[in-house]
Amino acid sequence: MIGDIVGRPGRTIIREKLLFLRKKYEVNFIIANGENAAGGNGITEKIAQELFISGVDFITTGNHVWDNKDIFNFIDTENRIIRPANYPNSPGKGYQIVQIGAGTKIGILNISGRTFMPPLDCPFKTADLIIQEMKNMTKVIVVDFHAEATSEKIAMGWYLDGRVSLVAGTHTHVQTADERILTNGTAYITDIGMTGPCNSVLGIEKERIINKFISQMPVRFEVAKGPAEINGIIVDIDESTGRALKIQRIREST
Repeated sequence: MIGDIVGRPGRTIIREKLLFLRKKYEVNFIIANGENAAGGNGITEKIAQELFISGVDFITTGNHVWDNKDIFNFIDTENRIIRPANYPNSPGKGYQIVQIGAGTKIGILNISGRTFMPPLDCPFKTADLIIQEMKNMTKVIVVDFHAEATSEKIAMGWYLDGRVSLVAGTHTHVQTADERILTNGTAYITDIGMTGPCNSVLGIEKERIINKFISQMPVRFEVAKGPAEINGIIVDIDESTGRALKIQRIREST
């Protein structure tokens, strides 16, 4: 699972490094969060296809999913991309069941937190309803919890422990060092990090963000240039039980 892809630098390192990482870690399915892939704001159909060609199998999103209006042209028809399931009455899907090879199926659920985030439907109750439905189709369920507060992410991990294979936090763009297998077999990490420019503030030109903090004036965010890195995790899952066997952080630079 690949952390939030930010702009052209994030897409470029995905194109250059992802197939190498797939081979290195013997990965058979790759999920990436793509909500910042189009210039740091949203995603377009062209960029989604670019990521698929580069080796991404499936794309999750978050609160920036609607930032680029091109999303409305394809989110209802592209089965390899989802938006947070707790957006009420929105286009697209919040979860998907994906077939891998001849037999294995993976359930992928995208939900958004509410603490310091838009006031969406309850992510906990939304997860309850959807996981119950997915359990009838597969034991392997992966959750991208796109949230700001570490406490809300950790609470979701414990809430879903034993009911899903993985709860991976996204959104804050900083990889955390708390990956673990929880008591009942669910792999967990608070944030898998960002895929984008290293010398930046969360992918944005650092000088602009510094000036914003100093002046408290609005500034135009621009994706930083320069070297990039991939942040993410590798998770081994027992497909017969849905329990996670191993979770490992990865960080690959240009």
